[in-house]
Amino acid sequence: MSAAPSRKLAELSGPAAAAALGPESIVVVPTGAVEHHGPHLPLITDYLLADVIGNAAVERAATEGLDVWILPTLAYTKSDEHSWAPGTVWLRWETMMETVVDLGRSVASTGATRMVFLNGHGGNVALLQVALREIRRRFGLRTFLMPSLVNTPSPDGRGADERGLGIHGGTTETSVLMHIRPDLVDLSLADRWVPEHIADFEYLGFNGKPVSFGWLSDDFGPAGVVGDALQADASYGALLFEHSVGQAVASLKEIAAFHPTEAPA
Repeated sequence: MSAAPSRKLAELSGPAAAAALGPESIVVVPTGAVEHHGPHLPLITDYLLADVIGNAAVERAATEGLDVWILPTLAYTKSDEHSWAPGTVWLRWETMMETVVDLGRSVASTGATRMVFLNGHGGNVALLQVALREIRRRFGLRTFLMPSLVNTPSPDGRGADERGLGIHGGTTETSVLMHIRPDLVDLSLADRWVPEHIADFEYLGFNGKPVSFGWLSDDFGPAGVVGDALQADASYGALLFEHSVGQAVASLKEIAAFHPTEAPA
């Protein structure tokens, strides 16, 4: 039995891409980062989350009948919250915005009508949300943004005591890296880096709290991590990986069916 054809758009020839893509096609652009992730994780943590989960989701969605393709993962993005840390490679917001809008223009030229940013770095979210409308208005694409990594509790409640502050280099990211690239994780350098003194604030915080604030990662301590890496393990990472891929596939199915006015005949 021959292997299923690759859904990596950049591996096609130009004429093959022109023939393959059309009005029902979805093009996924993973967005990662190369940035400080503490002493225990590699700089490419967010890149790997976007790249590995994105490619797995697109391959699975294609086997389930979706006309979906993936472009190479964008490595260098808006990581200025980690600009203080050597090794972080980041773009100014103007450069990042122009880059993703230019990508939208290029996707629109393929004949595809839907473009999805599958994002692995929280610092990109606000900018990408603005870019969705810009690309929609300028090039006519239906545009979408979804996360690469989606949290889910482990059967033993792992991650629960990060107190809503496990946003960078903590339990979830460390666990998934232990699953997909254990050779890049050094748990001997892991620690609990949770800013307990703000955890009980009612309004200020992350993850849906109503008051947000500007921050740099070393605002919370010299490690530049917000979360508890001591709770991480590979089995939890495997669960998170499967949950994230599954939600991405389900999301792509809804994206394929999305029509703002009425369902197609």
